[in-house]
Amino acid sequence: MDIPISSRDFRCLQLACVALGLVAGSIIIGISVSKAVAALGGIFIGAAGLGLLMLAYPFLKARFNLDHILPNIGNLRVHPHPAPDQGEGRSNANGNKEGVRSSLATVSRTLEKLKPGGRGTGEG
Repeated sequence: MDIPISSRDFRCLQLACVALGLVAGSIIIGISVSKAVAALGGIFIGAAGLGLLMLAYPFLKARFNLDHILPNIGNLRVHPHPAPDQGEGRSNANGNKEGVRSSLATVSRTLEKLKPGGRGTGEG
């Protein structure tokens, strides 16, 4: 059974759902004791924000001409730098390997310090 609804009534219903989500999420976060319950309140607020975006999208589309902007966003590409010559790359590769080894040694020393009972914990 289809019930006719006007566009204005639909927008009011959508706005009421957004407001209800914001209020419910705020109350849940305000009275929450555990982090899991606060996360649930965050989900309510996030859903309300998405509803608000859906509500405002037709206005934003008309105001900022998003049809012109959005297709260009999809055309963004990353253009990598061309590879160096072979003669230049060989000497550079050895220097790069040394840099990687140095970085790995630094990471290994840091991990040793972070291990329980490691030499850098300062316990005693």
